[in-house]
Parts: sequence; structure tokens; C-alpha cells
Amino acid sequence: MPQTTPAVPRVPQGEPGAGAASSDDPEPDTPLLLRPPTLADGAHMWRLARDSGSLDLNTSYAYLLFARDFARTCRVAVVEGEVVGFVLGYRRPEAPDTLFVWQVAVDPAVRGRRVAGRLLADVTVGSRWLEATITADNTASQRLFARFAREHGAEVVRSELFAADHFPDGHDAEGLVRIGPLPTTES
Repeated sequence: MPQTTPAVPRVPQGEPGAGAASSDDPEPDTPLLLRPPTLADGAHMWRLARDSGSLDLNTSYAYLLFARDFARTCRVAVVEGEVVGFVLGYRRPEAPDTLFVWQVAVDPAVRGRRVAGRLLADVTVGSRWLEATITADNTASQRLFARFAREHGAEVVRSELFAADHFPDGHDAEGLVRIGPLPTTES
């Protein structure tokens, strides 16, 4: 994918899906729909990434391509017709049983409903392994993926992947997180 950087959210504090509720938040019992994205969702995903203030913002074109070409390995979370979260992923060509998670974003209005974890659980059905890259200071993503591994009875293996000097723009190093093996039941 030209001129994009694989990234996992850099949420300043708390796990994605955690946070204080406001009076404008949807009720906790409002149904949450998880589904593959459509082209119409691309702009919403881009806005969620932009408004997060913590994700590497890719071109809007990249979100549209993910919605079109990788919809089977991506998910959006929808509440009352509004996209409130997403996970972007793809199957590694050299390892088709591995889902690489590129980005996860959740609207602050639905935090506290474990939306990020639910998105990950849904998108990884049928995958044996989950991979993501995370910067060392991103404790929110570290906790998200550690919890996901615990809940799925899987091991977390961390290793180096992209050193800071691999990036031309001063980006922090991104370590690889590999989780698995995951249960292989299809839904």
C-alpha cells in the first residue's frame, strides 16, 4: 500500500473501548452491529482515525481501498446507523492463516462497551494467528492485545519489527505482537 504506515492505535490512556461516558453517549444496551465495511464507510473510518488524535492518519484513499479490497478482513461497529469503530486488517500473503491488524479506532461516545475487543474477536474468526505492530509507549494497545490473547487462551510473543531508522519521518519503532494459536472455529 503506497505511502502508508502500518499502525495500531496510539490511544493516550485507557484501553480502546474504555473511558468516561457523557450524557450524549448511546445507552449501553443500544445494539452494536459488527459487519464488514462498505465503500460508504471509508469516509467514516478516515474521520474516526483523524479525530482519534493518536492514530497515524492515512490518506482517505487507503480507507476506501480497505473497505473495498479487504472488507472480509476488516470490520466496522455501527450503533443506530452510525459507524462508531473499526478495525482494518489483511491476511498476510506469505501466511494466509495470519491476520495482520493495521488500525483499530473507537469513537469516545461508545468507550466502555469493549468495542475494540469485540471488533478483534469478530474479525479474527477463522484466523490461526493475529499480528499487529505497537510502539513501546502505547500501553492502551498493549493492554487491548494482551486481554484479547487471555480471552482466547492464546500466547503473546513480542519481537522487534520496524526500527525507528526504518521510517523516513521520525516515527517511533513498531514492535511486532503475534498472538496465537487462536481457536479455529468458523462462525
